[in-house]
Amino acid sequence: MRKYRNDLQIIFQDPYSSLNPRMTVGQIISEGLKANGIIEKDDEESQKYILDVMEKCGLQPYFVHRYPHQFSGGQRQRIGIARAVALNPKFIVADEPVSALDVSIQSQVINLLLDLKERHKLTYLFISHDLSVIKYISDRVGVMYLGNLVELTDTKELFANRLHPYTEALLSAIPTTDLKEKVEIKILEGDIPSPINPPAGCKFHTRCQFAQERCKTEVPELREIRPNHMVACHFPLLKQEDRAKTIDITPADEVQ
Repeated sequence: MRKYRNDLQIIFQDPYSSLNPRMTVGQIISEGLKANGIIEKDDEESQKYILDVMEKCGLQPYFVHRYPHQFSGGQRQRIGIARAVALNPKFIVADEPVSALDVSIQSQVINLLLDLKERHKLTYLFISHDLSVIKYISDRVGVMYLGNLVELTDTKELFANRLHPYTEALLSAIPTTDLKEKVEIKILEGDIPSPINPPAGCKFHTRCQFAQERCKTEVPELREIRPNHMVACHFPLLKQEDRAKTIDITPADEVQ
C-alpha cells in the first residue's frame, strides 16, 4: 500500500477526534508530506506550499501555528481536508464528512469539496446517509443494505428510476417543501436483520413487500437492468414503458 498512499487519502467523519490536539495546523498538514518524502525539512519553500494548501481550503495563513481546540467544527474539517489534498491525491474517501457539522456549515464544506474536485481533478468516494447531500454532490450513486451493494447507477437516473425496493423506501423518506409533489412514504416493516447473522437469500427479503419464495433462498446478483443501471433484485421495480426495453430480464423477474 505504501506506493499508493500519495494517491489515496481519507477525510474522516469526526473533525474533533481525527486531529492530533498536540500538533499545530502546519504540523498536521506537513505530517503526511514528510512521511511520504514530499518535503524533508521545514524550509521556506515547504512553508509556502503549506500556506498555499491552507488558502485553497479557506484557512487563513495565521492559523498555521494554532491548535485544533482553537477552531470550530467546520474549520477543523477544513484542516482535515487540507491534510488530505496536500499530497495531491487522485482518490479521496470522504467518510460522512459533513454529518457532524451544523447545517449552516455543511453547504460551505460541500462546496469546498466540489471546488477542490474541479481544481485537482479528484475522484471522491463520498459516504453519507443524507440523500439530499448525495443528490447534490454525486455523479454516480451506490446504495448499500447490510453491507451489500443493491443498486448502482448515475445520480439522475437513480432519483428518477429507482429499481430496488430498498432504494424506493429511502428516497420516499426525503423531506420536501413542494406541496405539489405527492410522495407516498414507504414504511418498511419488520426488524433490521443482524449483519453478523443475516438471513439466507436476499438480505432485504424480511422487510420487502414484494418478496417471494425465490428471495428467501437465492442471493440476487448485481446485474444491468437498464443502460448503466445495475440492481441486485429478483423483482426490480420497473415502469410499464421500460419493461420491453430492459436488458437481460424476463417477465418472471418483474414486479407486476
